[in-house]
Amino acid sequence: MVIQRPKTIVEQVTEVLRLRIHERTYPPGGRLPSEKELAQELGVSRTTVRTVLAKFATEGLIFRKQGDGTYVNEYVDEVETHYGGIWDFSRLIEANGYRPSIKTVSLTSRAATPEEERKLRISAESPVIAMVRVFYANQRPVIYASNVFPDTLIKVNVAQLVGNLPLHQFMQTYCHEQITYVVSDIEAIIVQETQLQTLNAPVGTPLLKLRDMFYNKENIPLILGMSHYDFTVLRLRRVQTWGQ
Repeated sequence: MVIQRPKTIVEQVTEVLRLRIHERTYPPGGRLPSEKELAQELGVSRTTVRTVLAKFATEGLIFRKQGDGTYVNEYVDEVETHYGGIWDFSRLIEANGYRPSIKTVSLTSRAATPEEERKLRISAESPVIAMVRVFYANQRPVIYASNVFPDTLIKVNVAQLVGNLPLHQFMQTYCHEQITYVVSDIEAIIVQETQLQTLNAPVGTPLLKLRDMFYNKENIPLILGMSHYDFTVLRLRRVQTWGQ
């Protein structure tokens, strides 16, 4: 049993403002409302707002212009943020100048494999939801993604699940869970038969293979993922902040 604690005011404001940046309420390169305006709107102190903005500045999400105000980093899509960085495939495709779309290949409930039981920390009797999707860039298939998560996380009927949401939105909508961090193993491989047919890639095309474990803030594993990524089409770039 995990004891849930209420979120602090700072945590709540962080989530609200981070979501606004992610959803373009505050667009890249755009100016944020002043600390006073944000504090009044959210019903919190200016100190709370200042604390959250200082955190975002450290992450590289925003920057301050002396005497002018606070702005969203115009390269926010390339900054490793709470919403997934290179693992938010739709945003990655958009950042490369393409129109993203998602096709759900399959979304089913099944028995867990021994590896899934171990990595997701579930019992042998617990079923999992297996979701396979293909991400497209201007209708060209570029990412083959498979994700598995415990059936017990789902708060709705499986038939109601829609697979065209980014993972963080999928987990929020259907599981009431927040992805906090991901641990990944990344390797280069030569395309295999399944991915060859799905991605329409020639024999011998190099792919990036990502094996991911997504966790919530209590370090509970939420999703086991495996993705194959055609980096001959999509440029992979990271902007990462450095500590002082």
